This record gives sequence, structure tokens and C-alpha cells, in this order.
Amino acid sequence: MVHGIVKWFDTEKGFGFIRPDGGGPDVFVEYTAVDCDGFRTLAEGQRVEFEVRRTKPGPEAVSVRVIG
Repeated sequence: MVHGIVKWFDTEKGFGFIRPDGGGPDVFVEYTAVDCDGFRTLAEGQRVEFEVRRTKPGPEAVSVRVIG
């Protein structure tokens, strides 16, 4: 699992970016990747853990969970 901080997330569009701990490129995250009950959203500054899937456009977060 990778840990990071939500850089920004647009709830209307359903996507945003996570800044991973330890540096590297920001990771794209879509609302469908957020593991939670109810409305799937993230807030700027939240700590999260996630897996990274490599895609042609760049890294994408999957199995995203808020940890604090």
C-alpha cells in the first residue's frame, strides 16, 4: 500500500489527485476507486492509503481508503 495526501478532489466531476508520500508524480483518483460506505468522495488534505495501477496517461489510484 502507498500512503499520501489528497491534493484536490472535485466532487462534482468525481476525480482528483493524490500526492504520494516520498515524492513522485501525483496520482489520479476517480470516485469509483474510493472504498467507503455512502457517497464516495475525498477532501483536500485527507491522509489516504491506496494501490497504484500504471496506465498509459499516468499512475492511477485504486482501493483508496481514508486513514486519518
